[in-house]
Amino acid sequence: MAAGQDANGTGTGRAKPTQGGVQSVERTFELLELMADAGGEVALSDLAEASALPLPTIHRIMRTLVRAGYARQQPSRRYALGPSLIRLGETASRTLGSWARPYLAELTEATGETSNMAVLDGAQIVYVSQVPSQHSMRMFTEVGRRVDAHATAVGKAVMATMPEDSVLQVLNRTGMHPQTERTITDVETMRAELARIRERGYALDDGEQEVGVRCYAVAVPDAPAAAAISISGPEARMKRISTEEVVPLMRRLATDLGNELSSTGEAGQF
Repeated sequence: MAAGQDANGTGTGRAKPTQGGVQSVERTFELLELMADAGGEVALSDLAEASALPLPTIHRIMRTLVRAGYARQQPSRRYALGPSLIRLGETASRTLGSWARPYLAELTEATGETSNMAVLDGAQIVYVSQVPSQHSMRMFTEVGRRVDAHATAVGKAVMATMPEDSVLQVLNRTGMHPQTERTITDVETMRAELARIRERGYALDDGEQEVGVRCYAVAVPDAPAAAAISISGPEARMKRISTEEVVPLMRRLATDLGNELSSTGEAGQF
């Protein structure tokens, strides 16, 4: 089972413990990920229940994180993610984007359309890399832009890989507000849409985020975080693209990118 998957092979964003690792480091990151899963703020008792670690161990780790600025204790005594994580996250996002660019460049070269990579952060999709089309009329999504997952092809592609309870958490957080008249705004319709995505192997945004824009997306398998790649462009031009030809290419590139991202990169033993 790859990192970032649960027992059913679905993405959870949780890295599995590594053999031969330093236990205290693994526990620290487990607690940080649990806090992120809870929306960034959580009670000590909730961490104990979710991690099965002893309270004294959790308390000791959290005090260390607070001193380093990676966590903070609220007046309510609950713990929240700290500001020191911002710099790490921004740097990691830039690095992730640089890894994705060669794969996106191949996709843009093959289709002539703008390609993107995005990751799921809470209930929102964050764009982390882009290779623009050479057409004078093209789609441009600023790297770092955050949008609600339910109204995007990349968001739906990611949600199609997730357990249903996780999908419901995402949808409940966003509220499924309409971005256009085509946006899916109810849970049952989204459930049916995600089932179609699993069956056909790709997600479609048909003017659901922006009027006149169409987007195809596939999830990046085995990535440490829930991610997807996509192509997007004006609706009239995108309709001329054969999904029978482009989707296999997108899935191959997504698999290759996922393999690179999931690689430990260990050069050897000390």
